[in-house]
Amino acid sequence: MSKVEDFLTYEEEQEIVKAIALAELNTSGEIRVHIENHTDLKPLERAKEVFNQLKMNETEQRNGVLFYVGVSDHTFAIIGDKGINDKVENDFWDCTKDVVIASFKNKQYKEGLIKGVLRAGERLKKYFPLLSNDENELPNEISKG
Repeated sequence: MSKVEDFLTYEEEQEIVKAIALAELNTSGEIRVHIENHTDLKPLERAKEVFNQLKMNETEQRNGVLFYVGVSDHTFAIIGDKGINDKVENDFWDCTKDVVIASFKNKQYKEGLIKGVLRAGERLKKYFPLLSNDENELPNEISKG
């Protein structure tokens, strides 16, 4: 498998979008998934670039989270915005990343992303609980490059 179009079916993408919406019921944090085929950059560098391209750095509380997948590169990264990084411990994302990668190793891409997204929502609610006036600032759809 080396193409973005082949990575997930439409139905699998919709299940991930539902997981994002579910995860965001617990937190004011904003979660996105981005899938692309290839980059010459290191995964974290590319994830930061995509993060800014998607305007994830413009949320009110700076609490966006990006799951980045490089399909043909077999790469994955998860990053959070400044508002999150200022409040959480350095290894905050490690357990979430480990859950995703464990599923990816078994070619369970949808399952890995859903587990990661739900875990991110759960972890974020401690630092960014859902506010009564919360607005969904970013789309839940998967972006592709």
